[in-house]
Amino acid sequence: MYTLAVKRDFVAQHFLIGGDWGAENFWHSHHYQLEVQLEGAELDQHGYLVDIVDVEQNLNDLVAHYRDKTLNDLPEFAGLNPSIEHFTRIVCQTLAERIKANNLSALAVTIWENEIAWASYRLTLR
Repeated sequence: MYTLAVKRDFVAQHFLIGGDWGAENFWHSHHYQLEVQLEGAELDQHGYLVDIVDVEQNLNDLVAHYRDKTLNDLPEFAGLNPSIEHFTRIVCQTLAERIKANNLSALAVTIWENEIAWASYRLTLR
């Protein structure tokens, strides 16, 4: 199984809802680290799992959408607590819709909100 990964970092804000989360209930920033991992058993005719330029462009576009924004204000978080768990699922599903490669079998997104806390979501594609 081949795995290709691309990583980006950005700052975004949020505040948690639905419980007493202490300081997390108030608007604050995180310096997020986002990594996408693409998996597949076969390479294409050029010896690539996927076009890395396409992956980078889609990831850059998605990061630009979140950079310097408050997650709570974005439509994809409507009615959701903007946890990193929800964040990973949303990003993973969005990238799965955008990245086109017939040989991919899975896509995973990991987001760190600091040096010690991260969440991951993995989507099987076929």
